[in-house]
Amino acid sequence: MPEYCFYKKGNQIVALQKSDIKGATLLTRQGFEQQFEEVSAADEKAALSRFNDIRKEKRIDQHNFRAGAITMPFIGILTAIANLFFRKK
Repeated sequence: MPEYCFYKKGNQIVALQKSDIKGATLLTRQGFEQQFEEVSAADEKAALSRFNDIRKEKRIDQHNFRAGAITMPFIGILTAIANLFFRKK
């Protein structure tokens, strides 16, 4: 299966075979920025689908991280308060 890399300009995303140097140069001159992700896929449509899945998973991971960053300190504070009330004297 060929490897694809992705170029983005605004909301437009283009999948391009990694070996297509001329196409990459043309897209870069048009203002597209190469994205970090690269995938192996049967065709451009499958590559774009996988790219969208990767981006969706990344957004979910970021959301979950932020949610944990907020709740974990709160749980620690509640635990400390509970220890003050229930510790043996």
